[in-house]
Amino acid sequence: MKINKSIILLVVLGIITSCGVYNSLMNLSKLKFKLGSVNNFKIGNLLITNKSKLSDFNTMEILSLTSKVLSGHFPVKFTVNVLAQNPNKSSDISDISLESFPWTLYINNKKTISGNITKPVKVPAINKPTMIPLEMSLDLVDFFKDDGVNNLINLALSLGGKNESSSKLKIVAEPVLGTSLGNLSYPEPITIIEKSFN
Repeated sequence: MKINKSIILLVVLGIITSCGVYNSLMNLSKLKFKLGSVNNFKIGNLLITNKSKLSDFNTMEILSLTSKVLSGHFPVKFTVNVLAQNPNKSSDISDISLESFPWTLYINNKKTISGNITKPVKVPAINKPTMIPLEMSLDLVDFFKDDGVNNLINLALSLGGKNESSSKLKIVAEPVLGTSLGNLSYPEPITIIEKSFN
């Protein structure tokens, strides 16, 4: 039986293409994430980015913060910047966007609020990480009601004060990547921390 050479060529090309697509998808799954800075931390309407300790608050500010806690509230707003790193070599197939990024915020390993990005974010294949700002808004009393005024203020200062740090935070996320080959979901949730890309 004589086999058409064109058919053989098409089959071979199909196998090569499939392997290339598979390898590309494997590379795309290596998109890395890390926690960056914490910005614009507010307790109510009070911006605390210039404060590093309790004594930096004046008497009226401390009275205001104390009255919030006594009334059962300690509302905070801040931005957590997630850094996304695309290690792929620049090409059409390596162009990635985050189509969806469902996340849950943990503070001191305690589960707090959840959210998602409001629109896709492009993560190009370049050496510089892409910053993804996540806006947080929660009441710390809902999760740390037994900690007292001083501890709540110190927690806020450690996160968003003058020496702001995301070391007490972690984010568990389920990224969905948009690629030229279609959407790609991670096989399981990933944990994002400050120390290293994951």
